[in-house]
Amino acid sequence: MGWIVALFVGGFAGFLASRLMNRDASMGIFMNIVVGCVGSVIGNAILNQVGIAGSVQRFSISGLIVAFAGASVLLAIVNVVQRGRLR
Repeated sequence: MGWIVALFVGGFAGFLASRLMNRDASMGIFMNIVVGCVGSVIGNAILNQVGIAGSVQRFSISGLIVAFAGASVLLAIVNVVQRGRLR
């Protein structure tokens, strides 16, 4: 059951990050879910190093924030690689 919640939270976090980074027009719902889930893993890896943890296995605001932050970092890296600049 936890992976279903993780997909929904990851999809929402990916959607929010794609809106923030102006990538929503080039991404569909599937890519939003992928970016959100991968971003959640990145966010958890980065923030666990400083002692902040948030899990998306059960819905929580901290888990959503961590997933959003990780997805935003992921999209910023993609923007730099594709376009050579941040948006």
